[in-house]
Amino acid sequence: MSDPTKPGPTAANADPRRSLAGMIDLVPAHLPEITDLWVASWRRTLPSIDFDARRAWLVDHLDAATAQGAVVRLAMTETGDVGGFVLIDPAIGYLDQIAVHPDLWGAGIAEALIDEARRLSPEKIVLDVNADNPRAVAFYVRQGFREIGRGVNPRSGLATLKLEWRRDAAASA
Repeated sequence: MSDPTKPGPTAANADPRRSLAGMIDLVPAHLPEITDLWVASWRRTLPSIDFDARRAWLVDHLDAATAQGAVVRLAMTETGDVGGFVLIDPAIGYLDQIAVHPDLWGAGIAEALIDEARRLSPEKIVLDVNADNPRAVAFYVRQGFREIGRGVNPRSGLATLKLEWRRDAAASA
């Protein structure tokens, strides 16, 4: 029987460095790796913002969120590297962070992380995304999310979109 957390064999994931091995919980030993991954992903997405300066914020944010019941799951590659992570609060369905190493974009890691978020919060997921991040917005739309509001990121001042996925809406689509 195939593992539903693993994407099927494709040219994109034939390389073990780009192939998903599975999901694991965050352990402190992975913090440096996921912080580097987060910075690399955001540096590629929004190069005008100094995400290196936000490393300590991320670590503190992950710690505070998990202390309040949020869950961090890591997508591990076949080589044992962290390919991405998701931070979600299953109690309210808020997806706070999702990041994939830029070298793994297009390898199915983001889709697997969304599937994991849906497993943890099966009824609904709500998230905020930078409005000027067309790659991410298009990804979420492909994943069945729809816009339910707009806002402003308090740290960057950039416009955001509030998106939502609901199981009942996905089932009727």
